[in-house]
Amino acid sequence: MADEKCPVSTTHEHSPGSDVGEPRQSSSLFRVKVGAGILRDIRARAPWYWSDWKDAWNYRVVPATTLVFFANILPGIAFSLHLIEATQKYGVSEVLLSSFMASFVFSVLGAQPLCIAGVTGPITILNQTIFRILEDRTDSPDYLHFVGWVYLWGAIFHWVTAALNWCNFLQYVTLFSCDTFGFYVAWTYIQYGIQVLTHQFDDPQAASTPSGAFVSLILALLMLVSAFLFKSLSRSTLFHRHVRRFLADYGMPLSLIASSAMAYWGRFHSAHPLTLPVGTAFQPVNGRSWLVHFWELDGKWVGLALPFGFILWVLFFFDHNVSSLIAQGSQFPLRKPAGFHYDFALLGLTTFLAGLLGIPAPNGLIPQAPIHTRALLVHGVVNQDEDALCDGDGNARLREVPIAVVEQRASNLAQGSLCLVLLTTPFLHVLHLVPQGVLAGLFWYMGLDELSGNGITQKVLYFLTDRTLTPHNQPLRRVRKSRILLFVAVQLVAFGVTFAITQTVAAVGFPIIILLLVPLRTLVVSRLPFSAEELGILDRPTASPFTMQSVSGF
Repeated sequence: MADEKCPVSTTHEHSPGSDVGEPRQSSSLFRVKVGAGILRDIRARAPWYWSDWKDAWNYRVVPATTLVFFANILPGIAFSLHLIEATQKYGVSEVLLSSFMASFVFSVLGAQPLCIAGVTGPITILNQTIFRILEDRTDSPDYLHFVGWVYLWGAIFHWVTAALNWCNFLQYVTLFSCDTFGFYVAWTYIQYGIQVLTHQFDDPQAASTPSGAFVSLILALLMLVSAFLFKSLSRSTLFHRHVRRFLADYGMPLSLIASSAMAYWGRFHSAHPLTLPVGTAFQPVNGRSWLVHFWELDGKWVGLALPFGFILWVLFFFDHNVSSLIAQGSQFPLRKPAGFHYDFALLGLTTFLAGLLGIPAPNGLIPQAPIHTRALLVHGVVNQDEDALCDGDGNARLREVPIAVVEQRASNLAQGSLCLVLLTTPFLHVLHLVPQGVLAGLFWYMGLDELSGNGITQKVLYFLTDRTLTPHNQPLRRVRKSRILLFVAVQLVAFGVTFAITQTVAAVGFPIIILLLVPLRTLVVSRLPFSAEELGILDRPTASPFTMQSVSGF
């Protein structure tokens, strides 16, 4: 098995499928060669398919599965709580089935199994907005029938996009767009955590006792503090490096389990804090059939579903592909090729199946996708620089560096299969024991953790840091502070507009605002008073040229 003691590789391994050519110029970006991108992705990834399963025989798969399972399913259910309460058309069973379907399709059939897909906050916002629009009409159609057509139209747009190679558009997606969108997602997580708690304070009927809401707040803070404590210890100089790696791998799940257990101790238990609602095993909500007969919808509503399907396509085109880009970012030493066109066609399949089954449509998850890749990193040990501190014996302190990623399909499939296990009666009972306050703390932890590593946050911190205390090799030292401020200001304005729109009735159009981040960077930011060197430091491609070969043209 691979372990942190693996020697550091100094050469790049040439991989099957890497002979598909170097990235070309954008002149071939939209060349119509129907299906060429999909076929290219299949040919590049097919030689690796068997090794994707053999390479799963590695310990890193265990913590990756555990971490992603908790980071995927619990936020997915929590995101859907408002959708479940507002529409009464979805339940926990629908969310769990959606997560399993996505993991099965993308782990067994996909070209990018590192990307984790599931139920996201943006899709719940879109579904809730559609429900509110239909609810105001006296002749409103059946909600699931209408959403079925929305998903079908969206799936058709997905298939057309993949067939016409429009994923080549990703050549223009840089860290400017990814950081701004990641910043938005992080604050959405924090906002949802607050809403989970304020809902219990605002609605006396939501909590079983008046003190239950306060206990939920305590549990949320306990979850947040304990998770960050484990994370801080994993990055400290305390304990052996294997202990620190254990804390990094299992700190968050241990915090969640411990915080949930606290809800059943002493006076906390007597307060009866609110827990997750669950339904019947393998049964959809309200006893309906799993098959949605959306083809029975009146013709006028079929046409009205088209623009919503287009908005869904815009959301998934950016959200899913950016999740895939970040999960295969340039900071990860990957050796297997990507496949954006083919996977986007598969996303069309899962979107269609979601409409047919009456479940929320899954797509790529941030920050779960990069969390998955980070959990699969294999580290090697090297000596620090000459000016580094030494240990007590005068020897140079060792430093861990990532040397490989365990690129396989088993962890994605395993975490999705655990979602299916949760649909059984005994495990639904266990799920029901998880306090909603703990989920609020999990939202805060994931949001703040995403913020801490976000490029916007890093630039703001550099801007506020004493220049004499910054490393001499910090690239931002070569950028004028006024230009750093200008670049970050544009990102924050874009974030503010996106976040503000999602709080209004115009939330249905927020995916279009998100997609506009790309032309904003290409057409506007590039014309602002930055030098070429400054812009190259402030912004760069999200993934390496090797990963971007999938969308490099023909």
